[in-house]
Formats: sequence, structure tokens, C-alpha cells
Amino acid sequence: MSDLFQSFSISASAMKAQSTRLRHLSENMANADTPGYRRKLTPFEAQMSGGRVTGEVRAAPVQLDRSELPQVFDPAHPMAGDDGYYTGSNVDVMVEIADAREAQRSYEANLKMFDQARQMTRGLLEILRK
Repeated sequence: MSDLFQSFSISASAMKAQSTRLRHLSENMANADTPGYRRKLTPFEAQMSGGRVTGEVRAAPVQLDRSELPQVFDPAHPMAGDDGYYTGSNVDVMVEIADAREAQRSYEANLKMFDQARQMTRGLLEILRK
């Protein structure tokens, strides 16, 4: 029975981690045209309890993508230097959309696992009532 309840916890932790990831992905997309903006990355880490892995995950602290920021030529831009260039953002909207789809699919899969565990618990309680 405790394994069944642990599956609730594992699925819920994964859904929470993916929702955090989706929030950072949407922040990245919203700031794709912001000069000097660095893409936020959301790594996951396994949760430990008593020195052993529980199967749960959580979003680790946000990391910034350290790839080089592009130099954009636009002499009319207010942040452009004397040479007409300013530092752009390293966000690629297509990559962010693909990552968002992956996060959404993972969230949905964990939601289905949560629902399956709930149905199994309900079935077990029905059997115990008889």
C-alpha cells in the first residue's frame, strides 16, 4: 500500500518540477528580444531521504545559459554602440517551443500515472469494503 502512495508522491513531484520548467521556458520566450538576456535552464535533481534516492525529483536552482550572446547590428537601437552593434539574447524561440512541448508531454504522462494510481487506490478500497 505504501508503494501505491509513494507513486502519488513521485508523480506529483515530477509535475511540480515540469511546471517550474514551463514557467522558465515561458520567461525565456517572453524575453527573446530583450538585449543581454541569458536563457534560463532548469535542471532536475533526485530527492534524497535518509541517504537514499526516493524516486522523486525537484527543479534544481536555475542556471543561466553561458553561451556567447550574439552581437546584433542595428544602428537605430537605443543600446547600440558607436559601431551600431548591441548585445542580443541567446534565446532561440524554436528550441524553447520544443522544450515546452517536451515538458508538457512529461507533465501529462505524470498526470496519467497519478490518475492511474488514484483509480487503483479506489479499486483497492472497493475490494476492502466487501
